[in-house]
Amino acid sequence: MTAPSNTPVIRRAWRRTEGPRAPWGRRWPDWAPRAAQVWAGLYAVVLVGWAATGTAVPLTPHTYQPAAFQLTQAALAVLAAGVCAAADRARRARSGSAGSGTPKGRAASAVNGTRKGRIAVGVSLALLVPAFGWGAIGLPMHFVTLASGSGVESATGLVHLLLNTCGGGLLAMVALAYRRGLRGRCARCGQGHEGPGDGPLAHPPASTASARTRVTAYALVCGLLPWTVVKTVWLLGGDAIGVSGEAWQDDVEAEATGASRALASVGVDVTVLAALLGVFLLAGLMHRWGQVFPRWTPLLAGRRVPRLLPLIPAWLTGGALSVYGAGLLVYALLSALGVVPGLDPVGVFTTTGGMTWMVAFGGFSFGGLGTGLLVASRSYAARSRPVCVAAHR
Repeated sequence: MTAPSNTPVIRRAWRRTEGPRAPWGRRWPDWAPRAAQVWAGLYAVVLVGWAATGTAVPLTPHTYQPAAFQLTQAALAVLAAGVCAAADRARRARSGSAGSGTPKGRAASAVNGTRKGRIAVGVSLALLVPAFGWGAIGLPMHFVTLASGSGVESATGLVHLLLNTCGGGLLAMVALAYRRGLRGRCARCGQGHEGPGDGPLAHPPASTASARTRVTAYALVCGLLPWTVVKTVWLLGGDAIGVSGEAWQDDVEAEATGASRALASVGVDVTVLAALLGVFLLAGLMHRWGQVFPRWTPLLAGRRVPRLLPLIPAWLTGGALSVYGAGLLVYALLSALGVVPGLDPVGVFTTTGGMTWMVAFGGFSFGGLGTGLLVASRSYAARSRPVCVAAHR
């Protein structure tokens, strides 16, 4: 019996007819859900082990995670594994063979029957990504601490942070592939095209960010100036916002170690140096030399920069610093307005006003650099996004 002409036909999975498969790293929609499930199992085991043995894991600088909190995180990881498996099955079902000649009524019933499931998976992923991604907020601080030679304050805290960062990234990849699949687009390149989604990629030529993006990013980075000026004045022996240069130098010399002390001896603060590295990354994201290695890079000149090489640190650093900086600014403003108790002077600070100003300077610095990195990385991601050769043609 021949099916009516208006019967919808669900397309079978495309098979490869020409061209090699892309390298393993570029086939991430296929392996990301499985990697996320492996991560979830490892994360749950580690957290349950810590809870059972009473291992101290920092929650804040002065408090530790209770066992109930660790067990809750482990339960969320198990939930994340199930959600990733469901998202992977749904994506493969939409792109795979579901048969042809399905009656219209039965097809509509199948779609309606899975609608609640799609909503549940989408909402779960939207909540789980930030639930685990929040751990990445402390990553830049740990990097600066390690780079300055100050050592690791808490090994378990660093392991927990890295596990959360890894999990948040994998869940974001699963969510992106799932969202693109629901829209009928290629899970890898995000374009609508026929043919396989695991073949060669076509990369766009190197380009510069728009003038609006460059002005916005550099304007945000100017928030570093108050922090940089004050720190430099102190290290050079001057006084600012109620803190004497002598007191600051004594404090730095007493606590700094390794590279941090060496830099302070020549008037360079380690946080200022780290911020300059962030500005360098931001500039690379907005100019051509961030996509193609320039002539001053030996052995690499003229080669295409791996797309994720600048994007991963920009996303991690930008997201963490923007949230942290916004929190500092809000707290400094509320403190100045008297909504929350004023900040008590600590360390070398002698006045509440000086302490409030320093918190505000930190908010402008971290928030400005972090938001600038996010603006620049958004432009870079759009300008450098490759597409499958089938879509390019």
